[in-house]
Amino acid sequence: MIRVAKLEDRKDISKLLMQLGYPDTEFFIKENMERLLADPNEELMVYEAEGRVTACISLHYIPQLGMKGDIASISYFVVDSSIRSKGIGKELEEFASASARKRGCDSIQVHCHSRRIDAHKFYERQGFKEAPKYFSKMLDK
Repeated sequence: MIRVAKLEDRKDISKLLMQLGYPDTEFFIKENMERLLADPNEELMVYEAEGRVTACISLHYIPQLGMKGDIASISYFVVDSSIRSKGIGKELEEFASASARKRGCDSIQVHCHSRRIDAHKFYERQGFKEAPKYFSKMLDK
């Protein structure tokens, strides 16, 4: 079942993020989730099976100035590695796309690290097209 995440899900979500290569999130995930759950331009959804969160997707809505519709951006998306390729990711992505459509978005995007080849194949099956360029700058603290 897909539902909005709750703070009580943070331990399961932290374990999922570890599978993506984000260690130590348990030290700050509560504060980050509180901020995300309070933000009207954020959606954090989970897939729950047998009382356990087995997947999550974080969606950010970006208002646009020069385009009619807004853009939805997938920030984090992970399905537990022990149950991948069973349709859960497809269901969760389609739910997120439908949610973005309801919000008036023209497109949905995702930034996916070049090493995540299997994820690239998944996104292509879901109808995503590779965008030409993406730049990133780390900011000093």
